[in-house]
Amino acid sequence: MVRLFCCGMEINGFCDEGFGSVRDAFVGNFDRGEELGAAVAVFHRGRPVVDLWAGDADEHGRPWEADTLVNVYSITKTMTFVCLLMLVDRGAVDVAAPVAAYWPEFAANGKADITVAQVLCHTAGLSGFDPAITPAELYDWDAVCAGLAAQAPWWTPGEGSGYHLITQGYLLGEIVRRVSGKSVGTFFADEVAGPLGADFHFSLPASEDDRVADLVPPDFEAMLAAAAGDLESIAVRSVLSCPLDATEPTTREWRAAEIPAAGGIGNARSIARVHSALACGGTVDGVTLMSPGTVESILDEQSNTVDFVLGMPTRFGLGFGLMSDDIPLSPNERSFFWGGWGGSIAVTDLDTQTSVAYVMNKMGTGMAGDLRGGLVAIAATDAATRLA
Repeated sequence: MVRLFCCGMEINGFCDEGFGSVRDAFVGNFDRGEELGAAVAVFHRGRPVVDLWAGDADEHGRPWEADTLVNVYSITKTMTFVCLLMLVDRGAVDVAAPVAAYWPEFAANGKADITVAQVLCHTAGLSGFDPAITPAELYDWDAVCAGLAAQAPWWTPGEGSGYHLITQGYLLGEIVRRVSGKSVGTFFADEVAGPLGADFHFSLPASEDDRVADLVPPDFEAMLAAAAGDLESIAVRSVLSCPLDATEPTTREWRAAEIPAAGGIGNARSIARVHSALACGGTVDGVTLMSPGTVESILDEQSNTVDFVLGMPTRFGLGFGLMSDDIPLSPNERSFFWGGWGGSIAVTDLDTQTSVAYVMNKMGTGMAGDLRGGLVAIAATDAATRLA
């Protein structure tokens, strides 16, 4: 076990020889005063090689423990992708098929030809709710899905990506529900988290509330200044269609609900554990989620453009983001990633069979993350590449 001190703070966990650069990057974030509490985990060839945590779980000094959980926002999407791709692997879902083949009501208002793949890669034209809804309305699954089924796309589907901030989870989750007969959270718990022993939850039991770290919301004035622009733009409309202020995860209602694009609660260890199955070709420790071919299909580029919502060049595969000159999180092209609002990040490298996850509770300002998790992830994928 590692027991280091930086800025009077203890760093707990372990770090295998060869991955010291990950520890150094993690410690560096605390040295620069950029963290309150955080954790990082790396799995290499299916084996945990880094598991570190440090700092405080809230602003009152509650320690971040080995089993501390935190809301990871859009990292939740990656778990939803896993569930959907498992159904693809079983032949129950075809990504080239219309969503309406599984959810007939979805065909309304010009959406009959929108494919599952277009939802996965944010080109479906449904990046926000129309009409806008409140965060509390997210807790009514049937009402949210009925609204999405009824609304019209905001642009021609397939012609450009616009990050589906919260809508994507309901769109994919309803496909999972219609096909499997289980809610996406139940599917994940039964067929992913349970078999892998991953401490990640779509709907957190009240008995686990004491383990959840409090998020420190970002500087909203800085965010608004950075995002200032046309109120009718797709980016602004998407954000305002269900405005969140990062206090929602403190409520029992949010934690109990299934919000499969933003409401997942877990830790770095559980995220890297699930993704390690993908890194190893779909199977880890005797648990098979999907075949190697389905894992490889994640790398099939679906969109490569300046995203309407993120406002930056973004390459999407089937769900996950792909490596690019703008987002070089791995030296290996056969890698994919995604991040969560505030700074959490997860990267999976197929060439080195490596998965890395970083989570924190002090949220950064940028919608697309910040350097804290990026530096940790780059250190991990570079270390694994050197060991290959």
